[in-house]
Amino acid sequence: MQDCVYNLFRNKQRPELRCAVPEDRPVPHFLGPEQWTFERALRPSDPLPSGFHRRAAYAGVRFNGYYLFQLTDMQ
Repeated sequence: MQDCVYNLFRNKQRPELRCAVPEDRPVPHFLGPEQWTFERALRPSDPLPSGFHRRAAYAGVRFNGYYLFQLTDMQ
């Protein structure tokens, strides 16, 4: 999954909360537009957001189809 492109979504009420979904996977139903907004695509060459861990993302996607994480350094 290191060469995976993720679509990043941000929670509107808790902006430090993110959800990463591989671009080749369906977007989970809980990521509705009322509570979440598309932020950007995260490409393998992009710097990782604080709090994003590749191994955890791999496990999350493997078991759930997505990876929830929290930014550890809000800028």
